Amino acid sequence: MSIRKNINISAYLVVGPENTKNRPVGTIIKDAIEAGFTCIQIRSKVASALELIQLTREASEVIAQAGKSDEVALLVNDRLDVILAARKQGIKVDGIHVGQSDIPVDVCREYLGDDSIVGVSARTHELFEYIKTVDVSQIDYFGAGPLRETKTKPDCGMDLDGKIVIRSLDEISELAKLSPIPVVIGGGVKLADIPPLAQTGVDGFFVVSAVTEADDPKLEATNLVIAWNLNKLNPISK
Repeated sequence: MSIRKNINISAYLVVGPENTKNRPVGTIIKDAIEAGFTCIQIRSKVASALELIQLTREASEVIAQAGKSDEVALLVNDRLDVILAARKQGIKVDGIHVGQSDIPVDVCREYLGDDSIVGVSARTHELFEYIKTVDVSQIDYFGAGPLRETKTKPDCGMDLDGKIVIRSLDEISELAKLSPIPVVIGGGVKLADIPPLAQTGVDGFFVVSAVTEADDPKLEATNLVIAWNLNKLNPISK
């Protein structure tokens, strides 16, 4: 079965070399997977295409070595070229995550195929109207947020006026109800946020620095997964 049909975004790590305090990206990913993280996204605005391909290779190998290639999805942020080049080299990459100003979803789907995952950052501007009207036939999940402003991605949640729009738990609950596809929430998420976030009905959380910059990434990742599993509502049928 394609991992697209069985995607699990409950514990989602976004990671790049600029986020690890100079520690190897592969080591951080290994810690997260062993802790129970279910989805890995490679994202970097500083790495070259070749470096991103190598990071993707390392991530894919770590997932394979853990025996979880059919369970843990590996995605690359924005870079369709990197995914295609990695696959050409025999690297298993499960899909892409794109923002509203990145490569269009239909182009991603055309080049990556029906078995690939395509995730999209939900539009900040007129979010709820967007969720109700957007064609989701080619999209597998929405990423939304932030809970609070984050230095990791300063433009997260920026609207058309350049203002950062923070999402309340009530808004996130409404988003979970309205969305026809799974929703993962991030943006400044910390351990203390997980219990109330898990009660909103969304399908998962995503983090960067909470794990990648932690003194003990595996411990922090484990605590996040345990908190989510202890507090989550029954999944909403989509």
